[in-house]
Amino acid sequence: MAKEIYVNGKFYPPEQAKVSVFDHGYLYGDGVFEGIRAYGGRVFKLDEHVNRLYRSADFLLLPIPVSKAAMAEAVLETCRRSGIRDGYIRVVVSRGEGDLGLDPRKCPVATVVIIADDISIYPEELYRQGLRAATAATRRNSRDALPPQVKSLNYLNNILAKLEANRMGLPEMIMRSPEGYVVEGTSDNLFIVVGGRLVTPPVYLGALAGITRAVVMDLADEMGIPVGEEPFGIFELYSADECFLTGTAAEVIPLVEVDERKIAGGAPGPITMRLIEAFRKRTAATGAAIYPEED
Repeated sequence: MAKEIYVNGKFYPPEQAKVSVFDHGYLYGDGVFEGIRAYGGRVFKLDEHVNRLYRSADFLLLPIPVSKAAMAEAVLETCRRSGIRDGYIRVVVSRGEGDLGLDPRKCPVATVVIIADDISIYPEELYRQGLRAATAATRRNSRDALPPQVKSLNYLNNILAKLEANRMGLPEMIMRSPEGYVVEGTSDNLFIVVGGRLVTPPVYLGALAGITRAVVMDLADEMGIPVGEEPFGIFELYSADECFLTGTAAEVIPLVEVDERKIAGGAPGPITMRLIEAFRKRTAATGAAIYPEED
């Protein structure tokens, strides 16, 4: 089935889906986005993603020209028109068309784009064997410059770290705060397991308030696994009993080596594997129906 892309209330085939070269999202990275997953004909955590999109836009004083309910329905309709049952949805809201100047007042209406497509970040064997990574020389942006809760279009900080990974032949890098605390991967949140307890960096250090992160914390609580948000450094990462990453695209994936130091012998740990299984069960059972007639 041919894909259709939503652009400002209309649907277009990919080759006809276009935005202006004067759009401030293109010129300045002025906008916000969400990455969302569909599983088995359902969109997982749709309301949570839409709410986060609007919170990010509100912080940037970026009015979204459709309601939250209309946005959620547009996501579902984009999936229907593209025949998506399992896939990845990207919602982008930019400041809109203006001129070459910086002033946002020159952009009267935001641009809204929704794309539903397939995605594969890591091969399935890495979910069984685990990822290798290194600590990036690139530090996470200061939270004083832009709050990490804002999921903005400007990902240059993360891309610079990803370029380091590419040069080293690694799938991922670990980013630290300007003060040296471990924060997250290039596009994923990070957890360690210490003495049977889950620990993840707090948002105030620069980590995104990830939706998959929140789901994993809820699952851990349901399973009786203590979980907390605490700052920690590279020593705690190297010496952790287990480590894993979470993200909408990556889901839950073990991290077994950092800077050529094996974590817990270099194999995924039991708590990590339990959480992967629980997460997959949760995504298979819940979500907003793309095709209501199948419900």
